[in-house]
Amino acid sequence: MASSLTKDSVSPGTPGSEKTFFGHPRGLATLFMTEMWERFSYYGMRALLPLYLVAPGGLGMNAGTATAIYSVYLSLVYLLTMPGGWFGDRVWGPRKTVAVAGGVIMLGHLTLALPSSGTFFAGLGLVAIGSGLLKANISTMVGQLYSGPDDPRRDGGFTVFYMGINLGAFAAPLIIGTIGENVNWHLGFALAAVGMGLGVIQFLLGSRHLAPHSSVVPKPLSVEEKTSTLRKAAFWAALALVFYAIVGFSGNYTLNWILVPLTLLGVIIPVLVLTRIKRDKELDRAEQSKMSAYIWFFVAAAVFWMIYDQGGSTLAIFADSSTDTSVFGWEFPVSWFQSVNPVIIMALAPVFATVWLALARRGKEPSTIVKFSFGLVLVGASFFLFLAPLAIADGGHKAAALWLVAIYFVQTCGELMLSPVGLSVTTKMAPVKYASQMMGVWFLAVTAGDATTGLLSIAGVDLNKTGIVAAEAALAVLAGVAIWMYRKRVKELMGDVR
Repeated sequence: MASSLTKDSVSPGTPGSEKTFFGHPRGLATLFMTEMWERFSYYGMRALLPLYLVAPGGLGMNAGTATAIYSVYLSLVYLLTMPGGWFGDRVWGPRKTVAVAGGVIMLGHLTLALPSSGTFFAGLGLVAIGSGLLKANISTMVGQLYSGPDDPRRDGGFTVFYMGINLGAFAAPLIIGTIGENVNWHLGFALAAVGMGLGVIQFLLGSRHLAPHSSVVPKPLSVEEKTSTLRKAAFWAALALVFYAIVGFSGNYTLNWILVPLTLLGVIIPVLVLTRIKRDKELDRAEQSKMSAYIWFFVAAAVFWMIYDQGGSTLAIFADSSTDTSVFGWEFPVSWFQSVNPVIIMALAPVFATVWLALARRGKEPSTIVKFSFGLVLVGASFFLFLAPLAIADGGHKAAALWLVAIYFVQTCGELMLSPVGLSVTTKMAPVKYASQMMGVWFLAVTAGDATTGLLSIAGVDLNKTGIVAAEAALAVLAGVAIWMYRKRVKELMGDVR
């Protein structure tokens, strides 16, 4: 996207006060491009990941193991956003944390590019760590470009920023996916590293346009806290090292020794975090009530993401084996399906925003609870739709590509109903004490959903079977209906939040 840099009147002291980026502070261009390249590398690698895991020329795994690895990887990315945000707040500050995170992600992709299964998993770990560090801090820096929550440009700035996410996500499967599938898997992963490298370079070059306080550590650790944190980290690292050394030298090591603990953490940690907040005696009655309502939204979101994120694993693996990917005799790469979601988001997000505004003017905009319900019903409907291509494949035929496009379309409509509302309600219902942590709590819903998918796969459940797909679809629809039926009760618990 070409930048629109023009003279504009901006309040003195605003970063980049001489020029603007689509009417926004010049620093938004830096963050927009950083996020675009980071998403380019992330979604490009993600589009290749399940295909590489099952490919005879890749790691040659079965679909269940590949889905488990993919799901654990996604759950880790979102699980690490909380410690990533903590690191930005207490250790390096957002700007330095993002710069380091970009380098870690690039190193991870380069490690993935090495032709070895051992280095491949190390690469996945590095990309997950870097993504967790970056994801939690770059959005903070977008907010710092504006004078405060009441700055009229703030919401528009985040909209432009999220366009960068979807541009990167759209282009990545088309470029990285094509190279990885048609030329060489590891060259595709290397191309993801190049994308992140470009993002790091332009971030460093454009960092002068960012808010000065983006390099400040908001709540630096005291000497005592730093010592205690390092001691605890060293203890747990040593414990893990000793444990896996014993397992390895005893000859009992399998991949499940890594997958099972990480998957269980993805389910247990969200529960512990919510329980800790809910039981905090410092919260007043209104905050306690809002947290009770928030748990409804959290569980609903976990069910949503459990199904939605299978678009990159269960659906991708089905597309690889059972979908006709030819158009007029020309066969397109399976990874291209991963570009369908971002292009639909870019097309429909303005439509949804316009519809909500028009309904709001008439006093008929659906409530948060109703939007959540519809989002769940739609993601459930997408898996009911999935039953059709599954039946075609069971009959010995390849399903038409348009079936998958239709499934992604319905899922994306559900995402546009649930995801923006989820982010909004999280900020509105957050107790004052946990205001800065609640966005990380929202991401834990994604962690819980993906970890559940991972547990099912590890347990040997075939997620491409008709009965399982129908059960997941029914679960989502029933969850949506349950929230709608209890909407009055949830509304009461929400208090003054609408």
